[in-house]
Amino acid sequence: MALSSIWVVAEPSNGAFTSASLELLSHARSYGAAVSAITWGDNSSDLAAQAGDYGAATLYDVGTLNGALPGAAVASAIAALIAKGETPDVILIPSSYDGRDIAGRLSARLDRPVLTNVTGLVDDGGLVTEHPAFGGTQIVKARFSGEGPGIIVVRAKSFGAESGGGASATVVAAPSGDTGATGTATIVQSHIEERSGPKLEEAAVVVSGGRGLGEADKYALIEEAAKLLNGAPGASRAIVDAGWVPYSQQVGQTGKTVKPTVYIACGISGATQHMVGMKGSKNIVAINKDADAPIFQIADLGIVGDVHKVLPALIEALKTRG
Repeated sequence: MALSSIWVVAEPSNGAFTSASLELLSHARSYGAAVSAITWGDNSSDLAAQAGDYGAATLYDVGTLNGALPGAAVASAIAALIAKGETPDVILIPSSYDGRDIAGRLSARLDRPVLTNVTGLVDDGGLVTEHPAFGGTQIVKARFSGEGPGIIVVRAKSFGAESGGGASATVVAAPSGDTGATGTATIVQSHIEERSGPKLEEAAVVVSGGRGLGEADKYALIEEAAKLLNGAPGASRAIVDAGWVPYSQQVGQTGKTVKPTVYIACGISGATQHMVGMKGSKNIVAINKDADAPIFQIADLGIVGDVHKVLPALIEALKTRG
């Protein structure tokens, strides 16, 4: 059965949609189905042009949340739309903190299951989802067998985000549903993590460090190299678990998925958990003193050497280049 209607939860951020939301909108339009976006926040109707550019014909506007958590309000609005008979075949949701909250609440409201950690979608008379398992060594496929809509939570960087040049989406006010006790909760304070340079998941160059660095202080080399390359610093799970760097910088199956133009792995052996999160990079450079390290199996350029000698030499060369 061909897909006729796809809804995408499009998460707003600083006056635009997040990159993960744009990826889902772009992919949704490839099926030739009617695509609608659901968003929220102050002046969210101003995002109609971007929604249309990436494939949505309709933008459902949940409106200003007045400091409330998005999960309850957005899930109740979607449920109210479906109660009116506007039922899509599937609802695609980014695997962000708010996205997962929305998916869980929507599942409870609609009494429908959720397929999570999705990294691929295949149209086979209905969407078939692909999920990495056993550290990414196997791909599990699944599909919904019951009534729609299917709720699918997709990991960032699973698809490309490409402008389609469409006209602005038609803005439709989403109905307000019952948010229950959760609707009374408000955000009293929020913090934005300080950083310089591009976001890890959006950077064209990523320099990551692993346990081969030896000690936490050596991670400064990773940060310096990333800054000189106008890139972002990343990390393996091992040094995140060791407390050397925050979780926000972890690349891997339980961290962030990145697909930069250049990925430089420094002192990372190449555990499957890590490679799942970066193997889609266009060019992979690996620096490791162990010639048999698994990371070399997927590297486009491998440097067998001590990272404490190779990385400082690279930094000096970058400084000389200016």
